[in-house]
Amino acid sequence: MDTDCRHCPALVDCRERVVHGYGDAEAEVLVLGEAPTAGAERTGVPFTGDEAGERIQGILAELGLSRSPPDADEPDLQNVYTTYLTRCRHPDRGPTDEEVANCDAFLTAEVRMINPELIVPVGQRALEALAIEYTTRAPDSFDAEAEHATTVRGRGFELLPMKDLDDLTDADADRFLEHVRENVFSRDYRQTKGRRSR
Repeated sequence: MDTDCRHCPALVDCRERVVHGYGDAEAEVLVLGEAPTAGAERTGVPFTGDEAGERIQGILAELGLSRSPPDADEPDLQNVYTTYLTRCRHPDRGPTDEEVANCDAFLTAEVRMINPELIVPVGQRALEALAIEYTTRAPDSFDAEAEHATTVRGRGFELLPMKDLDDLTDADADRFLEHVRENVFSRDYRQTKGRRSR
């Protein structure tokens, strides 16, 4: 992965660093957000360094996918990989469609390399981006808030939508955990697609 990517001129001068994916490269679970937060940009690790990151790290720990406290800057992730649609942060706005497109090759490479069984799109933008490439539904038919803590069938894997972390209440987190434990981890969610045994 290019640590000095210059594809997005508007981001090159204002970013602190490129934040690439992090975690278990043979993971069955991939967590996908929209763009690095200030905390993730500081640590260089997705979903770390701030309150929102602690929320997702706490959920991963509850599911047995992290062996670290929620505030760890470099969590010990097991069977989960975390990444973003875009790798650079603009301090004043979210990513443009062009910036998301410029990073698509990174995301595609990660999805192909990891070959996940479950993808957790965090927030509306991540859910819509996955819909375009990996489901048969129109992107505008998805609502991350309405489909939070449900399962959506994708092409070769399942999507487990999560609300945006800024809007995620404790009750929402509990509902997500309950859904994953009772409706996903309780059954064999692995697809038949030539995946190597773990």
